Amino acid sequence: MIKLRGHHLLCLLGYRGMGYSDDFCVNMTAIYERLRIDPETMIVMVEGPDDICEHYPQDRPVHCREAGVGRRDALVLEKLGLKLAEPVVWSQVLAEVAACIEPDDIRVICSSCPWEQYGVCREGVEMVGRGESLPQVADRERGR
Repeated sequence: MIKLRGHHLLCLLGYRGMGYSDDFCVNMTAIYERLRIDPETMIVMVEGPDDICEHYPQDRPVHCREAGVGRRDALVLEKLGLKLAEPVVWSQVLAEVAACIEPDDIRVICSSCPWEQYGVCREGVEMVGRGESLPQVADRERGR
């Protein structure tokens, strides 16, 4: 079972191989590809750092416990009708995103996120809303 925090549900939709470090990208790609290939994978929503945060670079300022990030997590969970500590199948998360999140919501929910400007999370929400599969991660693009 994969442990995820609320806002990472949206980050995963926009993940295209870019990240904070090589180690972070390797981990994020593994999680993303597992969910992409097997949408019946169980996840559990957690408060605070999750399986993605575990590989955040130790030499960078940690933002995982900042209040703003926690508020973003709570907002995403509320919008999707998900609860902490209750396991859910990834395909159900995708169905909830398609039903409850509009691409323009990313601008509001993720307004303080440095990755929002790239538009990939918005693009991921659009794809899920159209019932499309998320793309395979290419050979770890750079620039994010």
